[in-house]
Amino acid sequence: MIPKNPDMVIMDTSIIAKAPVRLLVSGMGDALSTYFEARANMTSGKATMAGGLATRSAQALAKLCYETLLEDGLKAKIAVENGVSIKAVENIIEANTYLSGIGFESSGLAGAHAIHNGLTKLEECHHLYHGEKVAFGTLVQLVLENAAMEEINTVLAFCRSVGLPTNLFDMGVKTLNHTTLRAVAEASTAEGETIHNMPFPVTADNVYSAILTAHQLGQ
Repeated sequence: MIPKNPDMVIMDTSIIAKAPVRLLVSGMGDALSTYFEARANMTSGKATMAGGLATRSAQALAKLCYETLLEDGLKAKIAVENGVSIKAVENIIEANTYLSGIGFESSGLAGAHAIHNGLTKLEECHHLYHGEKVAFGTLVQLVLENAAMEEINTVLAFCRSVGLPTNLFDMGVKTLNHTTLRAVAEASTAEGETIHNMPFPVTADNVYSAILTAHQLGQ
């Protein structure tokens, strides 16, 4: 653990615009979870990552993060694929770093990041970046919450537009091994995992069922 936050963070847009686009997209996948995990934490009243209670201002930043991804994510991806920066790239850099960083630290993590941790049990997923696994974890969290299909479809459409995985096959899984998927679910719900910040009890059986459902919806 670093004893204090950095005094300054400098991001060179020109360098980011010429970096591999997969890095920017993975950042979007991580940022995608911010609003949904913050929303869950606000509902449950669990402590934030900083140890306090969620505030309305943190929720507003988390929501702005999500709205920015939907509005500018695809435009930013296309620009970076061409090695150039436009206003959308600047907005996505802000969403991936500041809005997501402050949004999660001042709110909290919940299902999506715990499911990411569980997915480390799948060897086929070891090549994936953090944000790529978190994006699928976000879909699983939405299934756990029984979120409206309109919301799930919006998230699915966004992921597909920028190239984030929406199902286990996208993530490199060749065949569904139910024993391994149960191990993923067990790891996701281990004691101390952030999934217990959800506003209802979550068991390994719940996560296993949600993974299979999210996988099918994502196809």
